[in-house]
Amino acid sequence: MGKKIQGLNLMVRRSKGIMVSTRNIMRKKPRDRGNPPITKYLRKFEIGEKANIVIESSSQKGQPHRRYHGKVGTVIDKRGDAYIVRVQLDKSHRDLIIRPEHLKPTN
Repeated sequence: MGKKIQGLNLMVRRSKGIMVSTRNIMRKKPRDRGNPPITKYLRKFEIGEKANIVIESSSQKGQPHRRYHGKVGTVIDKRGDAYIVRVQLDKSHRDLIIRPEHLKPTN
């Protein structure tokens, strides 16, 4: 435990922000560093189409939480530039608002 001086705890608390434990998920390979091609931002998805959620770390806008990285969802609507993607979890589902640079079409 940390030292206590007149009732104050001198231990530093661990940060638990949204980007905690993302060192490997967000890291890019050396050749892929920098901004992605413009076509990635201009992708179009149809309603009902399946899409993989792959986080693009160079763009933080419209980025889903890291727990959804690698999941497959169904595009159910479009909201502005982003898409609403329904992801099936164990017994329930979540509707996420994700921009197209974080989505990849499923083959």
